[in-house]
Amino acid sequence: MTRDEQLKERWIKTVAFFQSKFADGDEMDLDAILFIIGVQELGQLHRKFKKDEKLQLMHIAICRVLEPYGYYEFSHFDDDKWPHFTVKEKLPSLKAGEQSLLMKEAIVNYMVTNEVID
Repeated sequence: MTRDEQLKERWIKTVAFFQSKFADGDEMDLDAILFIIGVQELGQLHRKFKKDEKLQLMHIAICRVLEPYGYYEFSHFDDDKWPHFTVKEKLPSLKAGEQSLLMKEAIVNYMVTNEVID
């Protein structure tokens, strides 16, 4: 199996996992998955979030899934227990499709590392 085929198969498993747990089988996009990862990383699972907090949750998820790639590094938790990251390396300029592919790969790696999918 090629790397691309493996990524595609694992992405399908990842989306299926999130859809079954959080969307009653409805389709979920990349942003929705990032939001859920952000909530998981924050650890405040059963509360409502304001619009600006939802954006911050997506940022937490992006930092967390790209951390193994060397782009971000965990810095600290603030007084409200929100995680903060520092930029280690600037993200490369990527076209939209390349950005999507990088994020899908990073999310899949996050899911594999956390033993949610194989």
